[in-house]
Amino acid sequence: CSARMAYQCTEDLVFALSVAAIRELFEETGIIVGHKKEWTGVIPPEWKPFANLGHVPDASNFKFVFRAITPPGRPRRFDARFLYLDADTLSEEANLDDFSSASDELTHLQWIPIKEVRKFDLPFITEVVFAEVISNLSKDMDIERVPFFQNCDGMSEFSYIS
Repeated sequence: CSARMAYQCTEDLVFALSVAAIRELFEETGIIVGHKKEWTGVIPPEWKPFANLGHVPDASNFKFVFRAITPPGRPRRFDARFLYLDADTLSEEANLDDFSSASDELTHLQWIPIKEVRKFDLPFITEVVFAEVISNLSKDMDIERVPFFQNCDGMSEFSYIS
């Protein structure tokens, strides 16, 4: 996972992206991706709520499934790495139906069976990512190469990161 994520970036960025994903998921949903352990050293202020629950982040179960860069000229641009995490790899104490610790950034949090996501109005690239994940679920998420969507010289292009 991290070797493919490092395509066109540094290992430091791979680490930063992984822990940012963990922190964002925790802040927005209350779900902890980590394991029970006491923090060592100074706890960064943005990690205190996570650390106060007796966990340290652990990205080892993430699978890198897609990368997309928005076309130039869009009002909001991104260079996104999409990560997959099997809920069965989370801590036994994780209550995936309890969103009471979630921030108010997202509303109406709910679990949707993955085969039903296409019934929702989603951005094009999100639909493409879900289609890719669904096709890989039948292979136990054993991903040989990661799709990479970008725009080069005004043309949309799909390539693969091996």
